[in-house]
This record gives sequence, structure tokens and C-alpha cells, in this order.
Amino acid sequence: MTRKACIIGGGVIGGGWAARFLLNGWNVSVFDPDPEAERKISEVLSNARRSLPALSDVPMPAEGRLIFAASITEAVEGADYIQESVSERLDLKHRVFAQIQQASHGVPIGSSTSGFKPSELQEGAADPSTIFVAHPFNPVYLLPLAEIVPSAKSDQKLIENAKEILREIGMFPLHVRKEIDAHIADRFLEAVWREALWLVKDGIATTEEIDEAIRMGFGLRWGQMGLFETYRVAGGEAGMKHFMAQFGPCLQWPWTKLTDVPEFTDELVDLIAGQSDEQSGQYTIRELERIRDSNLIGFMRALKDRNWGAGKVLLDHDKRRRASFHETGETGQGAPMVMAHMQVLPGWIDYNGHMTESRYLFAASETSDAFLRLIGADMDYVAAGHSYYTAETHIMHLGEAKLGDRLTGTIQILSSDEKRIHAFIRIQRGGEVVASLEQMFLHVDMKAGRACPAAPEVLAKLVPIAEAHKTLPRPEAAGRYTGERRK
Repeated sequence: MTRKACIIGGGVIGGGWAARFLLNGWNVSVFDPDPEAERKISEVLSNARRSLPALSDVPMPAEGRLIFAASITEAVEGADYIQESVSERLDLKHRVFAQIQQASHGVPIGSSTSGFKPSELQEGAADPSTIFVAHPFNPVYLLPLAEIVPSAKSDQKLIENAKEILREIGMFPLHVRKEIDAHIADRFLEAVWREALWLVKDGIATTEEIDEAIRMGFGLRWGQMGLFETYRVAGGEAGMKHFMAQFGPCLQWPWTKLTDVPEFTDELVDLIAGQSDEQSGQYTIRELERIRDSNLIGFMRALKDRNWGAGKVLLDHDKRRRASFHETGETGQGAPMVMAHMQVLPGWIDYNGHMTESRYLFAASETSDAFLRLIGADMDYVAAGHSYYTAETHIMHLGEAKLGDRLTGTIQILSSDEKRIHAFIRIQRGGEVVASLEQMFLHVDMKAGRACPAAPEVLAKLVPIAEAHKTLPRPEAAGRYTGERRK
């Protein structure tokens, strides 16, 4: 059954929440009295549809249904999760929570607030136990962090449930153990922002020069190692203690003005705005968003390839979704085994608008990897020193897969023995085979660097499948050589 999320407030953050839930298969209802809300959210959704699928290596679920409600009461009806993203006015948030709780009982209510503590949000609430902080970062549909801040009045079971919901939609819920103004991340941002204002005001640097200092230097380090791990490396072989001993004394030096706030005058605002216009005014906001999203995708996919930082969250999200439709385990159904479901993503497309050749090999790899996991030759097996290596592949391109196409990978075992698996893989779109791959896998002792018999427990799973597949018709393409004329 499709679950429903309710978004109260359809600005940049609310729209990002709506996109994150929708593209992960949730139905979403939105309430925002702004007559432009539908247009604004549609534009955010357009960017999300272009970017979020590119972070995934498994198909996105069918997109949920988006509803614009006429009232808060209508919006929250039947919701399994509610996210408040209205303006940062405590009195407004209190009124919104009161209306929500008149129509919804016991449902998690996260607030996108960047500054208020949960105990402040809960003041006067009919049921304070369901209200907590779930503070995301823009763009919500791409960046995984959500600071989860409960109070002493929060229902801990409800908080854990809310955290699991956020994991299911690909987010990283960071549980903040003590409530504090501005939570964790924004306190850093405020400190950097304050110092940046002084540097501009005092004529030391322009907005562009400050941005260059961040994105050409420590910003790249922070994006994959954070603050303390970065400084641990800076300490060299002696580690963090050496770093603290070497650089700790400079904390006493009057380098920054972090405890002093520049006077917020019209002159300062005009100075900042003018420099920002000169720096980035040639782009529209939508263009800047698309540039930002494209850069984030490249960076986050690099982290994903290395199972590091935000990449770990993406891999975990893929694993969760993959588990729902991989590995049927059926061996005797009179047909090849369905092992993988995939979707042609933006990064899979070549200059012709078709799925690029390397991705057919990737699709076959997804199919064969799922089969190897099924018979017990998984990553734990590899870590123990044995693996099946692809020794030979013959691929035939029979159709053209395009962006958004949903593909199925099936495998048929043509023959096997203690050391080899001869398999035939079909990549299908609906009932059409768009590519077939005939492959020979060789079982290898990785330390010795030579072929050896597979473990008995692996063969015990492989042999019954191979026996069942002997009754299947042999594919016409099996055994073909490159360039052989089709029959």
C-alpha cells in the first residue's frame, strides 16, 4: 500500500521534501496558501526528476501522486508522515501545529526549522510528543542530511520510526542528542557566514573570492571528510594529538571576529548584493540550481564508488530498494531466472540518446552478481579469498533502450562444473530482448591466482539450478561468433 506524506509549506524546502517523497514512491499532499505554490513546486520537481535518479543504480519506484490541498485539515488526512516547512516565525508554527493536531493524531510531525528548538515548537501543543525537528539541507531531494532533534517530551518510539522513514527515502537522519539553538550544522554555517560578512565589509575579499577560497580548498575536503577527520590527517602520522598541540595555541590569537557581529546596514546589504550580482547575475536561479545539482551528482557518485561519506547513504538506499525485487530463487519454473530490475538513468545515455554500450555490460553484471549472491558466492565469499571471474563475454545488441526504460535481467545456466558457469543473460524491456550476453565464469582462488573448484555449499545451490535449466530450450544465439549472420 502506498504511503502518504503531508507537506505544509511549499517553498524551496517544502518543495524539496515533496520531491524527495514523491520520487521515492510516496503520495504527497501539499498545503500552501501562496497562489504560486503549484508552479514553484512543479519547477523543483522538474529539477529533482532530472537529478535524483542519476544517483541511483536501481530503478526508482513508480512516482507517487501529488495533491494540492485546500486546507491543512485536507492535507493531513490519512498522512503517515507530516513535514512542516513554513516561515521561521514561532507563532505561525504554533498555529500550524494546532491545526495539524486537530486533524491528525499520533503521526510524526517534523519541522524544517533551522533555528528553533523542539521544546519551543512543542509549547502549547495538544500532543507535544509527536513534534520534533527534522532539519534538512537544500536541495532536499539530493542532500541526505536531516538533523533529527527531539526533546524530553518526545515519544522515542515515534522518533525512531521517523528516522526509519527518512532512511527509506534515502536520507541520513543525524540524531542530535541535546537540543540547542540552530542545532549542529547551521551553527557552523553561521560562524562562517559572520566572518565572511566582516571580510566583505572590511574590503578584504569579495563574495566571489570568498566562494573561491571555499570551493577550491577546504570545501572539497569537508565534503568527504568533515572537520575533525580533515584535521586528523593534517596532524600527520602523529594524528589528532599532534595537530592539537601544533595548532591549538593559535586559537588564542585574534584572527577572526566570530564573536562580534557587523552592523547590518543598508550599505552592507547593497555591497553584498552588488558583488553577488556581479559574480553570478548572468545565470537565472533555475540555471544555478541545475548547475549545482549536476555538480553534486558527480561528487556524490564519486563518493558512492568509494563507499565513503554521503556515498554510503546512496549505497544503502540502493541496497534497500534492490532487496525488494531481486533474487527470486526459483529454479524450476520452465523459464530463465529473473535476477535484476533496472531503469535507464540519465548517466546511462550516449550522444545518440540511447543506452551506452558499457551500461549493457553493467546490466549483465547486475544480473550475474544477483545470481552469484543467490548461490552463496557473495561479498563475504570474495572476502574469504574466492570469486567467480568473467572469463569471456559475447554481446548482441538487438534493440535500443532509451532514458527511463525499465529493464529486466534474466539468466539461464547453459552448463556448469566445479570450476565454470556457462550462462546466457537476456536484458529485456517488457517482452522485448534488447541485448543478450553469453558469458563464461571461472571460479578462482584469488590468493593463488588460478582456477579451483567452488566451495561445496556453493555447488550445492548451483547444481540444482543447472539441472533444472537443462530442460529449457537452448538460445539460438548461444555459441554464435562475432559477425556470424543471423538465422
